[in-house]
Amino acid sequence: MAEAFLNKFGYEKFISESAGLEPGVLNPLVVKVMGEAGIDISKNITNSVEDFYKQRRIYDYVITVCDETSGERCPIFPGGSKKLHWTFDDPSTLTGTEEDKIAKIRLIRDNIKEKILDFIKTV
Repeated sequence: MAEAFLNKFGYEKFISESAGLEPGVLNPLVVKVMGEAGIDISKNITNSVEDFYKQRRIYDYVITVCDETSGERCPIFPGGSKKLHWTFDDPSTLTGTEEDKIAKIRLIRDNIKEKILDFIKTV
């Protein structure tokens, strides 16, 4: 979600790439909720942080958007990147009915969007 918002709103200033600690498949509920916000991520592929690290990619900023435990496991990338950690619940760990999960994902989405817009303004 953060990658999609940064690419949408910061496209003139930023190039954003997203990767997970354990890449898998896109969460269909996240795809649905992002679609409600006018962003189609259905064709996005999941990437591995480890692969990016092994490729020695250099970033100005590395922003982790996960819970505290997962954030501590992220590697430090080569170069002078600034590391920011934003804590958000992981949509794949949410419990309840599908509607409960969708409501929670909407909140996560809106909080991520707000954080991204603030980031764009301050950088």
